[in-house]
Amino acid sequence: MTIPGPRERSGRQSPFSLRQLTLCFGLIAALICGAGLTVRAVTAAAADHPGRALAMGAALFMAAAVLRRRHRLRQAAGVREYAGVPVSGPTVAEPSLMPAYESMSPDEFEAAVAELCKRDGCSDVQVTGGAGDLGADVVATAPDGRRVVMQCKRYSPGHKVGSQELQRFGGTCFAVHGAHTATVVTTSEFTQPGAEYAAQCGIGCFGADELAAWAAGTGPSPWDAER
Repeated sequence: MTIPGPRERSGRQSPFSLRQLTLCFGLIAALICGAGLTVRAVTAAAADHPGRALAMGAALFMAAAVLRRRHRLRQAAGVREYAGVPVSGPTVAEPSLMPAYESMSPDEFEAAVAELCKRDGCSDVQVTGGAGDLGADVVATAPDGRRVVMQCKRYSPGHKVGSQELQRFGGTCFAVHGAHTATVVTTSEFTQPGAEYAAQCGIGCFGADELAAWAAGTGPSPWDAER
């Protein structure tokens, strides 16, 4: 009859190994030593080259901030979506918002902007875009009673909203639609002449960055931004 060995008899692992313990402590000591040498080297570099050390510190800080931000986004839950775009929930600007908007049709984008207006307390929200809209795609009443008129431009990043488009909107938003606050909202950007014309006429310019911040809850709405 075969006599079972220690492992077969008790089901435990092999006996304690002094060699493994020594290797473990050696690895820990090496890591501590390496960290100490790194700190010493950084301190010496800071004394000799303060500008370079400052730049390195800023880079490390930015990297840490990015990691913390990604962690917060992974932890966020319960986000209600409209057409693939979060309209409530975590108040962290999410860069992937823009690809979601850019994948929409013009009609879907207008509806998404209208949903953002409803989310932020507007009443009488209407999507009026289409033939004969005279430049108004979304009209609403702001929480403070002002009439909000918006034109929505779902453009690709390289297609900027120009001066002629803003001039056409400027010719109708106040005189025809009676806007108290008028804004062009786009998934792209504005040309410099277009932005200058808008500033002269009191028209708000909401580009990709402003739109993403508004959708995520970290930036103002178009009617609040004009204040």
